[in-house]
Amino acid sequence: MKKQFLIAMAALSMVTLAGCSGNTAETTAAATTAAATTEAATEAETTAEATEAATEAEEALDPDSRLAKVLESGKLVIGTSPDFAPMEFKDVTKTGDEMYVGSDMAMARYIAEAMGLELEIKAMEFSAIQQAVNSGTIDCGISGFAYTAERAENYGTSILYNVVEEDEGHTVLVMKGEGANYDEAADFSGKKVLAQNASLQQSLVSAQLPTDIEFQPVTTVTDGVLMIINDKADALAVSHDNGEMLVAAYPEVEMTTFKFDHEDDGNIILMKKGEDELVEAINEVLAEINESGIYETWTEEAQALAESLGIE
Repeated sequence: MKKQFLIAMAALSMVTLAGCSGNTAETTAAATTAAATTEAATEAETTAEATEAATEAEEALDPDSRLAKVLESGKLVIGTSPDFAPMEFKDVTKTGDEMYVGSDMAMARYIAEAMGLELEIKAMEFSAIQQAVNSGTIDCGISGFAYTAERAENYGTSILYNVVEEDEGHTVLVMKGEGANYDEAADFSGKKVLAQNASLQQSLVSAQLPTDIEFQPVTTVTDGVLMIINDKADALAVSHDNGEMLVAAYPEVEMTTFKFDHEDDGNIILMKKGEDELVEAINEVLAEINESGIYETWTEEAQALAESLGIE
């Protein structure tokens, strides 16, 4: 889609510039003249092919599609909830400005650059991102979304990224010293359990923990940790990776030995249902990211940064 269009236009520009530059040095060698003639013919053919490819890519794009509007604006607008290290979190610069960083944000910048677009990041509550996608407030949601059948049914979803062969899954945080008390789902009976609103963890709590728990959604996982520390809740459902970061920042809590029954396939980017051209364009870049393995590097860098900041 757009990437193919950009490549076609870039090729056209390059061959056009090459065709405009000439060698003024005189030569009488017949072989050199023949080579120059062949090169000129090849350049002309390449120029024609690039022009045709660019025209076809532009004409094939539905002018009313989200992708067409994104390209016209020159900007890719994403929504994220920057409270989920190491995937998305805040870093305050020396000048006091807030930057949104993490492996997902590095990926978002890569995607925008590959598509020739400026990136605009809108921070919002996790539960609001999906609504913003459907309302058109943002072009896509990039916020550590796990794949679920429900999301695939209701949204335009990208191919998987951040696919880890040996993922630790999802667990629960409790006060330090109490982790061993929670080995199976029944151990949470009668307890007050938290999870980030509209998250996969909320679905897992609802489906797998006893019906007599007192469940409360929280806006951010940090809010949940503080509620545990202040004795306002017993447990917080989290992904294992995020739990490790939280334990490092808040030594008052620890992970339980309990694990939810869920096999992680990886993460996805959410877009509005039916915007297939935008999905295809983003998938082209994601395929490159997956093949290169660069997301793992972004994760390692984000983990180091989050630890240095205490992910407060």
